[in-house]
Amino acid sequence: MVYQALSYMKFLRQAKNKHGVHSPFVYKLVTECFNDRQQKLDYRILRQHKKALKKDKTLLEVTDFGAGSRIFTSNKRMVKAIAKRAGIPKKRQRLLYRMVTYFHPKTILELGTSLGKSTLAMALAAPGSTINTVEGCPETAKTAAAYFKEFDMENINIHNQPFQEFLQQYSEETIDFAFIDGGHDKDQTLDIFQELVNKTHNDSVFIFDDIYWSREMTAAWKEIIGHPSVTVSIDTYQWGIVFFRKEQQKQHFTIRL
Repeated sequence: MVYQALSYMKFLRQAKNKHGVHSPFVYKLVTECFNDRQQKLDYRILRQHKKALKKDKTLLEVTDFGAGSRIFTSNKRMVKAIAKRAGIPKKRQRLLYRMVTYFHPKTILELGTSLGKSTLAMALAAPGSTINTVEGCPETAKTAAAYFKEFDMENINIHNQPFQEFLQQYSEETIDFAFIDGGHDKDQTLDIFQELVNKTHNDSVFIFDDIYWSREMTAAWKEIIGHPSVTVSIDTYQWGIVFFRKEQQKQHFTIRL
């Protein structure tokens, strides 16, 4: 927690808003997507989903495959508690929705389904696309799948597997959009990136969650943005976002949302 506090202070000193961005591509992304404050009709469905989760008293026995939880001390957790205290917050969920809407991806991969709040946002934003989402915990995956069915989300394929096991058999040749929200481990994060970077194209977008979870996660993030295939990278503190646009000079941005 001390590391996170210190790193956030450093982030705030370095962060810029749209006026400090000297890249047409990133400036357009910030002004038209990041800073879009318009209410969307689908936000109502996201609220309904969250409300249903926060009323759910089902007790799950959670299996952690990554760095574990800093919030829960027991692996027995109520759905309502997970929904309230963990998972993607509303602001980021809406930003994820807008990013998918903005980039129009056809193939979407999520590593770390949890209860499906981020998955639902992407599915609503891209109804004509297919979302493959991976959750290692059997009970969590079962719960998320039940809610996807309840909310009539037919473009989501949920896979109950460890990430590496799934990636070894993942058959998509290219990935348009990837949201990596699980593990929180340096080696695992870098292994995932190495598996996925070979499936990128010029317009692929990767988002890494919790890049300041620990010094090791920050180290993984720095290795990722230093990779020769990554041309544009954006640090928003909670997320690290990378692009592979060959027509652009390598640039890194620290942006306050």
